Amino acid sequence: MAVHCQECGFVGEEGANYCQRCGALLARAEGATGEAVTATYRIDEAGDIVPVEMGEVTAHGPALVIRAGGGRAGESFPVDRERMTIGRRPDADVFLDDVTVSRDHALLVHRGDGWFLDDCGSLNGTYVNRARIESRRLEEGDEVQIGKYKLTYHAR
Repeated sequence: MAVHCQECGFVGEEGANYCQRCGALLARAEGATGEAVTATYRIDEAGDIVPVEMGEVTAHGPALVIRAGGGRAGESFPVDRERMTIGRRPDADVFLDDVTVSRDHALLVHRGDGWFLDDCGSLNGTYVNRARIESRRLEEGDEVQIGKYKLTYHAR
């Protein structure tokens, strides 16, 4: 059975969780409990892909999960420090290798009781839920777009 994207109308393959055209979560991607599921993985020290459960990723705090871009959909980044760098610099905490991403594009910072995404003066901007931001507090399910990458913020 084909799956229709509610965002752009694209007809995707059966079993797909995300739209192949726009990266939107497909409504039929539900687990046995009826809740949306997110497939995710991490890269281990050897560079191998290791599948992980979303609950495992967010067990100790929030995480960013790539939804689309760079062929890395599903890669997760636990938010495990008070400040995390996002950019094209190879030593960035969240490394996004694309020319539309600045070397020092954005910062994820813990302030008070929340996590904030700050743009670091990037040329192409940082977007949360399709709105360009300078600084914004992140909430569960927010879509972050940096260059061609779309990431979802997941709280515990």
